[in-house]
Amino acid sequence: MSLYKRTDSPHWWVKISHGGRTIQRSAGTDDKVKAQEYHDRLKVSLWEEQRLGIKPRRSWKEAVVHWLAETSEKVTHQEDVRKLRWLDPFLGGLMLDQVTLDVFDAIKAEKLKVAGKPTVNRYLALIRAVLLRARDEWEWIDRAPKVKLFKEGPGRERSITPEQVVALLGELPTHQRDVVIFAFATGLRQSNVLGLEWSHVNLDTAHAWVGADQSKNRKPIAVPLNATALAVLRRQLGKHPKRVFTYRGRPLAWGNTLAWRRALQRAGIENFRWHDIRHTWASWHRQSGTPTHELQRLGGWRSSVMVERYAHLAPDHLAKAAGRLDSLLCGYDLATPTATKERIAGPTH
Repeated sequence: MSLYKRTDSPHWWVKISHGGRTIQRSAGTDDKVKAQEYHDRLKVSLWEEQRLGIKPRRSWKEAVVHWLAETSEKVTHQEDVRKLRWLDPFLGGLMLDQVTLDVFDAIKAEKLKVAGKPTVNRYLALIRAVLLRARDEWEWIDRAPKVKLFKEGPGRERSITPEQVVALLGELPTHQRDVVIFAFATGLRQSNVLGLEWSHVNLDTAHAWVGADQSKNRKPIAVPLNATALAVLRRQLGKHPKRVFTYRGRPLAWGNTLAWRRALQRAGIENFRWHDIRHTWASWHRQSGTPTHELQRLGGWRSSVMVERYAHLAPDHLAKAAGRLDSLLCGYDLATPTATKERIAGPTH
């Protein structure tokens, strides 16, 4: 049967035998007439490919299905799914060769209405990545548009004070308060906090860990647990057999909830996102004297580049180095150039 329905999909599916193989695809529509048109066009394109060497046209939806299947192990897989759903009204009805710079411009303009340029860049980069793979690996298209992303400034470094944290915690419901305390105590990303499982926690050794499959840089992260983090974990004991942070018996899936946003508003804290908890944690560490190499390991960063953004918060770690010149300059009036020059350069005879 060349057209058929599946129980797990509202759309019609096509089934075609071609070149000794069977091709089954979703027609992407619940309209049987349109599905039949898709079936007929697909048969023609397959014949042209085989007999005439003409590359068949592929749709954006086909590329998305292929992309998601190949990148299912990405830590940001669910983020890609969310972005692609938002993009579907713009791209879902297009063939790959119809995704032009004009289409990119329309997406830019629409997304800028609700988000900043860095966020818009993430969406554009995802489209570009799909198109480049379709060109370079799948050989579905011969060329891809050269998309110019917005120039971005320095990374966001929003942090709040301990007093503001106390005010925020006082406004949060109990189950979310513990999650936020744990995040401030460990600096873990939201996905790693909410996805933490008891199998990755050892209360006796005050140690937890994030597996490589859950780490952004694909390397396991060791998480030493301070007294604050341990206290939070002990309060979660017995609530769920697998997951640490739950609410009414169900694992928490998202931190940026309505309760979180209302708590921020009541606490008088503006322009603060969940990920800024991590920035606050890193800032506090630098202000407390934690050196770069230790903070890098605690935060699970691949290189020190990301950690150096917090260097200006701890100028004291350079004070000793700056003081090494005191022995050369001590006792001289720096307003007397000649004396200073002689002291530094030494006698000329």
